Amino acid sequence: MSRLALRTPVVVVNFKTYLGVCGGAGLALARLCEEAANETGRSVAIAPQGCDLALFAREVKIPVFAQHVENVPQGATTGFLTPESVKAAGCAGTLLNHSEHRIRADQAEETVARCKTTGLTTIVCTNTIGVSKAYAHFEPDFIAIEPPELIGGDISVTTANPKIVSWTVESVKHISPKVKVLCGAGVKNGADVKKALELGAEGVLLASGVVKAKDPKAVMVEMLRAL
Repeated sequence: MSRLALRTPVVVVNFKTYLGVCGGAGLALARLCEEAANETGRSVAIAPQGCDLALFAREVKIPVFAQHVENVPQGATTGFLTPESVKAAGCAGTLLNHSEHRIRADQAEETVARCKTTGLTTIVCTNTIGVSKAYAHFEPDFIAIEPPELIGGDISVTTANPKIVSWTVESVKHISPKVKVLCGAGVKNGADVKKALELGAEGVLLASGVVKAKDPKAVMVEMLRAL
């Protein structure tokens, strides 16, 4: 299987812009994620900051995702990150519409279509069942349901609001069976991951649970063994 392929079930780690997770320090974290994947035989993907995409994609063999791309023309669009540039950097895909970087529905639809043409896997974040159903019609590869009030907190969505996960899975699959569902917000340990799968999700999207952990590799191994 290509190193760019995203197998499920999967743990996707969003590095966000946390202090100490870019450059050399970020690469060290990426390698810990890769080591955990190799030791467990489970699937891991990472989403580092834009400045690190090419470096990380070159240095690790797990799939690397951008945190966001823009549907702007290639050319006179200074400061934007296009799907084509992310693909050229060696990335497997991109997150879209994260709660910290929302875009309009029409922008999401157009960007998903462009990413398909470019050959990028898309993980589109949503915050409600209704939004998840609407975005399922765009047929991204993944929808990641993340109630924003739980993101970065100590209580996992699988505990605080399990029905939003199971109902999202049911609703999305009814619209497009090929769209896979991830869940996130507050996911921090193996029990959270196991519950996510029991609710029908095909993996988790998380950030602080790994990025801010005292022992990120140990946390990764625990979560991966729960897949």
